[in-house]
Amino acid sequence: MRYVYLALTALMLLVVLLFVFENLALVTVSFLSVNATLPISLMVIVVYILGMFTGTFLTALIRGWLRRATKE
Repeated sequence: MRYVYLALTALMLLVVLLFVFENLALVTVSFLSVNATLPISLMVIVVYILGMFTGTFLTALIRGWLRRATKE
């Protein structure tokens, strides 16, 4: 089973590296007065990570509201 996990990990690493090398073009994102110029692949990864954090925060916030609403 260890070899299956190792093969899946290597395959996933290959897919991520292929994604990075296929998306090396630069993109500029502006927010308020801040401009950021990054490769598309890095921008996608940053947005994905920010989405994970905000999704986790929003889920925890809603669960807290529901817990307090049912407690009273």
